[in-house]
Amino acid sequence: MGLTRETETKIDDLVAKHDLYRADAYVFVLEALSFTVDKRRRVGKEGHIDGRVLLYGIRELACRQFGYLASAVFQRWGVKSTLDFGAIVFHLVEAELLSKQETDRVEDFADVFDFGDAFERRFVHPGETKAAAE
Repeated sequence: MGLTRETETKIDDLVAKHDLYRADAYVFVLEALSFTVDKRRRVGKEGHIDGRVLLYGIRELACRQFGYLASAVFQRWGVKSTLDFGAIVFHLVEAELLSKQETDRVEDFADVFDFGDAFERRFVHPGETKAAAE
């Protein structure tokens, strides 16, 4: 994703201000939002993306990009749960890189899925059966 210099600066400012997540986490959320919007448009769905829908877009994109290492990548970025993604989204809103509706809350992102289930147990390693991986 090509970011403008202004967007990069705002993300750098968020990293410095909050000192919780790496810049890569913020960029990935922006990429995941774009991915989710594009995917929904292809099936005729338009409009607001709520926290739950965005999280499933994040999960799908992460699985495509990072496979079973997604959880480890997120840990490296400081992201340990779906609620962390909510915090990132609201930091991006604060920086005016995203917008929100009045009904949107950071709590919408809490406990939507478990990282172990979503990113690790979902993948079967070569030589394993699916039952053995679960």
